[in-house]
Amino acid sequence: MRTVLEILFWLSAALIVWTQLGYALALAVVARLFVPVSRRSAMDPSTGLPSLSLIVAAHDEQSVIAAKVENALAVDYPRELLQVIVACDGCSDATAARAKEAGADAVLELHRGGKIRAQDAAVRAARAEIVAFSDANALWEPDAARALVGAFQDPRVGYACGQVRFVQAAHGDAATNQEGLYWRYEMSVRSYESRLRSITAGNGAIYATRREAYLVLDPIMGHDLSFPFNMVKRGWRAVYVPAARATEKMVPSIEGEFARKRRMMSHTWPIVLRGGMLSPRGYGLGYGLMILSHRILRYATPALHAIVLVANLLLVIEGVGVLYAITLALQLGLLAAAALGGAVQVRPLLLARYYVLTTTSLAAGLWDWLRHGTEASWDAAEGTR
Repeated sequence: MRTVLEILFWLSAALIVWTQLGYALALAVVARLFVPVSRRSAMDPSTGLPSLSLIVAAHDEQSVIAAKVENALAVDYPRELLQVIVACDGCSDATAARAKEAGADAVLELHRGGKIRAQDAAVRAARAEIVAFSDANALWEPDAARALVGAFQDPRVGYACGQVRFVQAAHGDAATNQEGLYWRYEMSVRSYESRLRSITAGNGAIYATRREAYLVLDPIMGHDLSFPFNMVKRGWRAVYVPAARATEKMVPSIEGEFARKRRMMSHTWPIVLRGGMLSPRGYGLGYGLMILSHRILRYATPALHAIVLVANLLLVIEGVGVLYAITLALQLGLLAAAALGGAVQVRPLLLARYYVLTTTSLAAGLWDWLRHGTEASWDAAEGTR
């Protein structure tokens, strides 16, 4: 029994360390040793720019949609090649009217079907070679469109996502969310994935596909996670373009981030368990290891932590040795720090709280999906508009 517990403890602990830290370090070493950095970040003017349809799916976004349309029209891209489409997903406010007033080229007023179905409708209405997507509250930098489209000079690229920078939507005691720090780490990991093979996930603030590569998905399965690995399975590359930058407000509090990630994970688990992610067909060995390391093991982290904690407790009860008393104290210390972080707002405690709550959200999202399924539609996270 002791041997089994020790194997479970060390194997689970090693997998946690690998998916959270070791994988990123291994990618960095391999990328720096064997793969040169690409210097190309924008479309070569001599090749000519492709037409671009920039699509914004919106549900009751009257407070931000005009600014979003104005931002889209202000990107450094030839106006005759740019089409801005706002797909209103069952809006009950003035989103459509304000989008038209701001100058959107097309405004689709649709019945509520969820973001994915609104995006599908917009793609059908698009007239461009490249279809790009953005959130209603995400603002692109002027050169973002050219940088993003530049990725498609490579005929192997079917999907490209840019760099989103999360900014605090609140200040002082309300601004406890540590997502910005995590996201910077995540973007560095994706940059290495992109250099070596393809990225394993994207983001909703700034991304694009060739129109011919666009995929129609189950409406509860978002583009962010579904597109990259499905593109790879179909023979395309999915890349990260850090020069294509956008900003977006993040949820102010850690507790709000927990709720947001819990909702996201109720859409993620169907992709993992029945959306094709677990099937290795079409991946190749390298990309399959990336999916395992960065996605599947990451989503399994709550179960791995539970195994580590229970095995550690049983080993301490059996009086195995001082080492396990120390590892148990470290685990309990992390939980205590997370609990204390709700009252004492200092960075180490907030980071501990962020880690524990966001890890818990992975399991909570699975529970929600298994218990009552997932709706195709959702509302914007509080405090991000």
